[in-house]
Amino acid sequence: MSSTQTDVVFIDTLHLAADVGVDCWGKARLQPIELSVYLHLQPSFLNTSGSSDNVLDSVHYGHLSKAISSKVAGSSFNGVKRLVSVVNQEASTLAGVALGGVRVVVNLPKQILLADGFLIDTITPVGPSSSSISRIVSVRDLILPVLIGVNPPERKAKQRVITNIVFHERPSNDQQPLLDYAAIVSDIVKGIESSSYLTLEKFVMEIVRTACLTSEDIDYVTVRSQKPSALSFAHSSGVEITRRRKDFF
Repeated sequence: MSSTQTDVVFIDTLHLAADVGVDCWGKARLQPIELSVYLHLQPSFLNTSGSSDNVLDSVHYGHLSKAISSKVAGSSFNGVKRLVSVVNQEASTLAGVALGGVRVVVNLPKQILLADGFLIDTITPVGPSSSSISRIVSVRDLILPVLIGVNPPERKAKQRVITNIVFHERPSNDQQPLLDYAAIVSDIVKGIESSSYLTLEKFVMEIVRTACLTSEDIDYVTVRSQKPSALSFAHSSGVEITRRRKDFF
């Protein structure tokens, strides 16, 4: 998957519903899922179909979409990891020896209260490195009222802060359980609600620190926060900080 030549067949944002565990209200039931799948094929595999103009010489994304939908839609899974495993199996069956790796992005928009999305981005290589799985987990547009700022009016009323948190896990094998990110975000939110800040820099750094220290499985974290009401003639002002877990020891 690191070759200069890249051959990828993908499905972007397949809308389905499945039970992958509890939602933001603590209920295990069908919830909306946005599923994107990227088949990283062996270098130059698409040369044939690129020359012949025949879909039979490629990996048919229509067949992939139907296969995934039939396995996922309306089904129950023991967590997102199991759903990703099922998608990987369907991709492997369809692509066969042409497959170099699979990237599966699962967005659960109803998973984290006050957030617009919760994404689990998993890359599973095929072959000798198949035991080294990389995972990035993102909390998108978490909107919280925060007492923040140095101006007198800002000390009297909370204002909206929009925060995106990206957790980069250490490469692991398929046996590594998925962290309880809903609980991690809940702890972060509780800490924010009980605090006040003068600067966005302090606010962001505290989230980065808390997120990095939640588990040894976390390699590094990026936090980006924006204040939509800070500047009259700008969409927002913001701060983004990335730190590794080891930076806090």
